[in-house]
Amino acid sequence: MPAERPRLLLTMGDPTGVGPEIIAAVWADDRVHRVCRPVVVGERGVLERAAELRKAGAAIEAVAEAELPRAFDRTSPAVMPCVQLRAPLGRPGGQAYEAVTLAAGAALDGRCDGIVTAPLSKANLQAAGHDYPGHTELLAELCSVDDFAMMLYLPPGETTRCPHGLGVVHTTLHTSLRSVFDLLSVDAIAAKCRLAHAALAAFGALAPRVAVAALNPHAGEEGLFGDEERTLIAPAVQRVLGEGLNVTGPWSVDTLMGRAAAGEFDAVVAMYHDQGHIALKLLGMHAAVNVTLGLPIVRTSVAHGTAPDLAWKGVAETEGMIA
Repeated sequence: MPAERPRLLLTMGDPTGVGPEIIAAVWADDRVHRVCRPVVVGERGVLERAAELRKAGAAIEAVAEAELPRAFDRTSPAVMPCVQLRAPLGRPGGQAYEAVTLAAGAALDGRCDGIVTAPLSKANLQAAGHDYPGHTELLAELCSVDDFAMMLYLPPGETTRCPHGLGVVHTTLHTSLRSVFDLLSVDAIAAKCRLAHAALAAFGALAPRVAVAALNPHAGEEGLFGDEERTLIAPAVQRVLGEGLNVTGPWSVDTLMGRAAAGEFDAVVAMYHDQGHIALKLLGMHAAVNVTLGLPIVRTSVAHGTAPDLAWKGVAETEGMIA
């Protein structure tokens, strides 16, 4: 395999969730090693348990952070280098936080080419004293950026007819539904349209077709069910149209994702978390990839959570991590 394959750090996520075992389970998959040189950031003992559970057959090799260059050269289906964490095992949120900060720092200073994160528990992160609602917001702070977004992305395939895949970008993210109305603005919606356009352009779409979701039922029914479509969303669409972007909307959400999956759009800008997540996960939860837009580093993740009800039973789905 060519040595120029990207160097990726895989963060273990919450050790009480499915993260350790999905990393262990995909390690022997040749599809992974054909495209990258992976190294895990996590707890060696936890990974050894996960490897035994999923019959990974790889030798876990503990390495210090200073040894990353050697670790990337040694990684293979038979050898799983693991950058050992300092946070105590009894603080899963602390371990997850340390893994992300270490990996992001390595990406920022060029010691790796990107990071792939297994899921973490927001509650455990908070319990460990780290006041972030999730990976996305933590990474944005670590990278010192204000203009960022979560995009769930489905590659081209059976679930979508979009030739360059389908991305769903979220205007608001990890917040209460009650607060969404206060957080939406013309500026925020326009910013997410730009990020969606740039992402799909990077994925090969020459003139990405971006559809903006309405907030209210039936796109507000001409103001009968709310006026955010007229006062916020339509002005944002007009603003980015004036910048030369191929953006339309607001579109009624009950039909929008079906149209997008059929190939009419390359990206959808959703107004809030569940509006985008539910629809895309119904199309292909385990094929989807979470991409953080706006960072100076590459960060991808699985599109599912820690799934504590499935963890450590040997049944956790692995296709999301491979994707």
